[in-house]
Amino acid sequence: MFDSINILGVTVTNTLTVNEHVDRVLSNCAQLVFALKTLGAHGLNRDCLHNVFNAVILAKLTYAVSAWIGFTRASERERIEAFIRRCKRSELCSAETNFYTNL
Repeated sequence: MFDSINILGVTVTNTLTVNEHVDRVLSNCAQLVFALKTLGAHGLNRDCLHNVFNAVILAKLTYAVSAWIGFTRASERERIEAFIRRCKRSELCSAETNFYTNL
């Protein structure tokens, strides 16, 4: 029997949790943050960084969020919020960026 299944890009375990999905998405987004920081270091202005963050990272974080957010634990939601707070501190996204506005 399978331990998890990937349904349209969202990984759901046999216990109906999405912890693997959250782990995978946050790991992927962390790699993208490195790329954005590199672009910023090479002169990409702040507004453009915010646009790229919204188009790439926030889109990845919120893909099908209404389908899987109900299966998350508080600790997983906190990890997502902490990731966005780190991005705000690094000025990769605007201070108004909020994960829950996309629900």
